[in-house]
Amino acid sequence: MTPKERAIAALTLKTPDMVPTFELEFQLDEEMFGEKLITGEYSAGNLAKLSSKEKEEMIYKLAERWFKVYSSLEYSIFPCSYLGDFDSCGPGDIPNETKLFIKYLRQITGDNYMIHFHGDGTFSIPDGDEMYEFAYAIADDPDGVRQQALKMAENAIERNKRAAEAGIDCLILCSDYCYNSGPFLSPEMFGVYIQPYLKKIIDEARKDGLYTIKHTDGNIMPILNQLVECKPHALHSLDPMARVDIKEVKRLVGDKVCLCGNVNCALMQTGTDEEVIESAEYCLTHAKPGGGYIFCTSNVPFKGLPAERYRLILDVWKRMRAY
Repeated sequence: MTPKERAIAALTLKTPDMVPTFELEFQLDEEMFGEKLITGEYSAGNLAKLSSKEKEEMIYKLAERWFKVYSSLEYSIFPCSYLGDFDSCGPGDIPNETKLFIKYLRQITGDNYMIHFHGDGTFSIPDGDEMYEFAYAIADDPDGVRQQALKMAENAIERNKRAAEAGIDCLILCSDYCYNSGPFLSPEMFGVYIQPYLKKIIDEARKDGLYTIKHTDGNIMPILNQLVECKPHALHSLDPMARVDIKEVKRLVGDKVCLCGNVNCALMQTGTDEEVIESAEYCLTHAKPGGGYIFCTSNVPFKGLPAERYRLILDVWKRMRAY
C-alpha cells in the first residue's frame, strides 16, 4: 500500500498493511534533521518583497525539504506550511503563498501521501478575560452567539474549499474544547453552540471529498458521543494526561471512528525510557486490532522534547506496526 492508501484505510475503519503514522505538527526538525524548515526568509513580510519568480523558487525549495523530512519520518499525512498573510486575504480565503506551497508539495508527493490543512471554525476554549465575555454573551445574547458560530463555520468551509482546490485532501479541526477536567461547556451547551457547526464543517468537507480529523486536548469523555455524531473520520489526541484511555475509547466508539494518538507526551519529556516505551506499546496493543488507528503522540513532538524520546516511540511503532 502507498502511505496515502494506508491512511485512508485507517480513516475508513479498514485494516491496512500496517498502522500509519503522522503528527499535527513536527517541531524537532533541527534536532533530528540538522536544519530548521521554516526560517525568517519565509515570513509574510519577506515573501511580499520578492518577485513572483523568486517567491516560486523559494517555496518550491521549501516543498522539497518538506518532502525529505516527512517522507523520512514515514508519515502518511504531511502537514501544510502556512505561508503569506492570512489577515490580508478574505475570511474565506487563504494566501496565494500557501496555495502555491500546497500545489508544489502535491506535485512532489504525487498521489502517494495525504496533505492536511487546519480547517476548524468552531469556538474553542476562550483565553483569559475572553472566557467572561463569552459567558456573558451566551447569557445576554444567545442568538448572537449562534449567528457568530454560523459565520465562523461558513468562513471555515470557504477556506477549506480553497485549500482543497490547491491540493489538500485532509482537514485537521483543531479547536480545543476540553480541560483535563472536562469540556469548557456543558454537554448541553456544547450541543447548542458547537456541535451543529462542527457537523456543518465536516458535512461540507465530506461533500468535497476531504477526510477530517477532529483534534481536541483534554478530557473528551463527557462529549465523546457528540463528537462522534458529527461524523469526523477520526478523533485525535485522546489525551492520557486527562485520563483518556484509548482502550476504553476503542471499546466505546472504535467501530464508528478512527482513533489517533494517546502516546503520552508528558512521559516523553519527564518519564523514563521504559515508561515511554510502555505508553507506545499500550496504544498499539489496544488500538491497532481491527484497524482504525493512526499512531501518533497525544499532542505534537514539540520544541524542547528530547529527540531521542521521539525516536524511541517510532522504534516501537516500527516493531509493532505490521498487521
